[in-house]
Order: sequence, then C-alpha cells, then structure tokens
Amino acid sequence: MSITLVNPKELPVIPLYHQVAVATATRTVYIAGQVSWDAEGATIGAGDLAAQIAQSYRNVGIALAEVGATFADVTKLTVYVVDWTPDKMGAFVEGLGRVAEELGVSPVAPGTLIGVAALSDPDHLVEVEAIAVLN
Repeated sequence: MSITLVNPKELPVIPLYHQVAVATATRTVYIAGQVSWDAEGATIGAGDLAAQIAQSYRNVGIALAEVGATFADVTKLTVYVVDWTPDKMGAFVEGLGRVAEELGVSPVAPGTLIGVAALSDPDHLVEVEAIAVLN
C-alpha cells in the first residue's frame, strides 16, 4: 500500500479518522466535492443528513473507482456540513457507518469537518472532497 496512516502518541486517537497520512506514490488524485446526487442529478435523502453523507461517500467511491483507486488510497478527506452543530455527530456517524458497511471500507484517512452556511444547492446538506495517492 502507498499510504501509511498514523496517530502520533502525543495527539488524541479519534475513531473516525487518523491524524496523519504518509503517501509514497507516483500519482495524486483530487476528487471534487461530492454531494448526494444520483447519476441523473437527483438529490438522494433530502433533509436527511445521514442519507446524504452515505450518498456523498458512495459518490466519492465511484469517482475513486473510475481512476483505479479505493478508499485505501485516500490521504485526506474534507467534509462540509451545512449548519453544523455537535448534536449532528450521531447522524454523521450513522451515515458514515452505513456506507462503510455497504462498501466494505473503512474511510479513516485524515479528515476535516467544516460547518458552512450553505452549499451550491439548497437541498444539499453535505459535500465530501478527497485526495488520493496511487502507485
């Protein structure tokens, strides 16, 4: 594998992600922010944060597969959530758990969750960007 995930002993261990990713490879892949659209552009899970997180991660998986990558190749995830508050963590974890089980992956690369006022479409509650490194 070209990615080594690390949690320095001086930093807290967060079950949802690792603090550091070390990549040794020859190609870098940047996945544009993925929202909860299906292939026809219809929003999946309107008003349901967990459903939108799951669909957004599915779409990241589709984009990765298109270039021969998987979640194991991801070095960084950035998640934007509309009107984020800590009480939404349960729905976030639920959606992430759904898609991880469905895809048989553990998307635990270093990540950043950013609360935003809005996304490009008012029906979208979440957007997920990814950076992957491939040999």
